[in-house]
Amino acid sequence: MKRELVECRSDTHYAERPLSLVWEGQRLEIAEILSRWRGPAERGFRVQTADKQVFELTYREVPDEWIIQPI
Repeated sequence: MKRELVECRSDTHYAERPLSLVWEGQRLEIAEILSRWRGPAERGFRVQTADKQVFELTYREVPDEWIIQPI
């Protein structure tokens, strides 16, 4: 598990749709959102990048951080 950067689209609230992530210093475009969920103070996504890697992204509202975990 690693704390990294996620670029996302935010219309009515923050973290509606992740667009890209930075993993090990490399920016990866997100090609598809495979699933999404909402917890009490978090949003989660399972995504596939353009190069076919799969990650679980979790945005924690407090302390305002993204957690990225490869699957």
